[in-house]
Order: sequence, then C-alpha cells, then structure tokens
Amino acid sequence: MVKAVRYDEFGGIEVLRVDDVDRPVPDEGQVLVRVKAAGINPGEAAIRIGAMADIFPSTFPSGQGSDLAGVVAEVGVGVDRFSVGDEVIGFSEKRAAQAELVLVDVDNLTPKPNRVPWQVAGGLYVAGVTAWGAVHSVQLDKGDTVVVSAAAGGVGSLAVQLARRAGATVIGLASQHNHDWLRSHGVIPVEYGDRAIDRIDAAAPGGIDAFIDTHGGGYVELALALGVAVERIDTIADFAAAAKYGVKTEPGTNARPGAEVLAELASLIAEGHLEVPIANVYPLTQVRQAYTELERRHTHGKIVLEPQPVPTQRSPLRETMLNRRMNPVGTAQSATLGTATTRRHIRYSACACVVGMPL
Repeated sequence: MVKAVRYDEFGGIEVLRVDDVDRPVPDEGQVLVRVKAAGINPGEAAIRIGAMADIFPSTFPSGQGSDLAGVVAEVGVGVDRFSVGDEVIGFSEKRAAQAELVLVDVDNLTPKPNRVPWQVAGGLYVAGVTAWGAVHSVQLDKGDTVVVSAAAGGVGSLAVQLARRAGATVIGLASQHNHDWLRSHGVIPVEYGDRAIDRIDAAAPGGIDAFIDTHGGGYVELALALGVAVERIDTIADFAAAAKYGVKTEPGTNARPGAEVLAELASLIAEGHLEVPIANVYPLTQVRQAYTELERRHTHGKIVLEPQPVPTQRSPLRETMLNRRMNPVGTAQSATLGTATTRRHIRYSACACVVGMPL
C-alpha cells in the first residue's frame, strides 16, 4: 500500500485526507514514479470545491495534483526512454501527483538535471509552463514594457524573469516586502492596490505595451485602462473578464508540448538563469495546512509537498554561503504552520544551492 491524497466530495480543505491505496501498476507507455516532491496550485483548490466542474468534471474518490518530480520505480511495456532509478520531472493528467507513487505517461516526463533540487523540480510544471505560455502569448520583443500582476507569486515570479530574458522592461505589481527580490531580478517594483495605475504611469512614462495578469480581480480592466491592446493582454485567472473583453488566456502548452517546455525551464534553472522561489515545504500528511497557506494568496513562490523528506547534503562551501546570506537574519518558523519546513527563499546557480533570508 502507498499513501495518496484523496477526497470524496466537492468541498473546502476539510474534505482532503491521506489514504492508503493499492500500489499502481504501469500499463503500456506508462512510468511509475516514486515522488520526491509535488507542487500545489490554486487551480487544484478551484477544482476541489467544484468551481470548475463544467470544465474539469470529477469522479470520486478523486486524487489531486499535477506537478511532480521523483525517481522511476517501474516502467511499462514499450517504455525505452527511461529506466528504473532515473530522476525525472513531469506531470500527471489524472490529478494524482500528490502521492508516494504515481503513474505518468512517458511523454509527460523529462530528465531532471542534477543541479535542479527536488523541491524546485516538483513544483515546476504548472507555474513554469503557465508563465512560459503567458510570456509567449503577449509576444514580447526587445524594448517592450510589460506589467505583471502578483509578480512575486508562483507564476508571476517566473513570468517576470522570462519576460526579462525576452528583452522587455518589466514592471512587477507586488507588496512592499517583495520589492527587493524583484529589483534583484531587474524588475521595476510597483505597489499594488489603490492608485496603482498612477504608480505604473510614473514608472513607465513611455507607456505599457503588454500586460500579464497572474492574479485576477480587476487587472484586465487595469490593463485596458493603461491602453494595452487586447491581443497583448493575457490573464491566467480572470476568465470572465477574458470572455467579456476578448483578451488572451493562453495555457502554455498550445505552442509546444508541456514536457518540452519543462525541459527548457529545467535547463535554465540548472544553468543559473532562472530562479524558482520556494515559499514552503510540507509533508504529504499536512496537505490541508499547505492549501490553507496557498489560499491566503500572499506566498512568494511555490508551496511543495514531500511524501517523504528529501535529505539535504551540505558542502563546506554551501555552509559558508549559507552563513553569509543568513546574517543578520536567520531562518524564521511561521507560527501558524505546525511542523512545516522553515519558510525559505532558494536561489539556484551552477555552483551551489543558496538558502536566503526568510520572507
């Protein structure tokens, strides 16, 4: 038997539980992955409460989750691209990623580079592919100016970096405590909230060419008020506004298969060109606590579940870098998160994995 997240009816966090289920057996073209880390995403909560039942109908008991990274435990007939023991990044199309063992179609997997930590790999698919798709959908060119809402969130933090790589000037809407992180990535930070349009105008006197909305709640209207053309506005959250005004809602995999985009993003991370902030890591058994934090909608980066804790090996060089980055502020435990892993911000480069200041 293996452990997996399950729920029997639509509802809030209280319907979630962790069950013992039969060990899955791979069919032809499938890979059984022993999960090391699985990211969580707002869309999963929307599906669980039934808000997207017309688009994503459910059968019960239902599993949960798409993002995953782990080690190949078994392969089905016809699978020759992966072998037992291979480290992989991928996604489940069956809402089953939040489990110890998960069946994944072979085409939904890509090798995990050694320099990409498990927590980052496990939380990469939904946020990474969505950010990639949004940036490509607004057709950024060198010299463009783009605004990204919720610029320090799971999708926004990746979108601003990918937009910078495309050569754009990026304005990131975020709370004050995330402004230093945005500046460190070449992004112009702007406080969200009342009169944000005035602050954006002041930051970009030459005007705004494109807008990526990763939050919803009026940002499509803000983009239109800034004079952005509808074909250069993309929202991943406000589908009602998209239908009303005709702006884009590109999911990211229309242009290229998800596994190909995953491979590209993982390579950027391994080479030190893309950072994935990790807001928190929870054991699988604390799935309710993880979604409680997610649904507050104020995390910087990704929240990840671990079916089993991933050991951390620290070299003397890494310890020295940790000590430098942690001074004068050490790690901080959130008072409301039980035994969840200490909140942290992780930057990845070719030489080391550096844990920075708490957020």
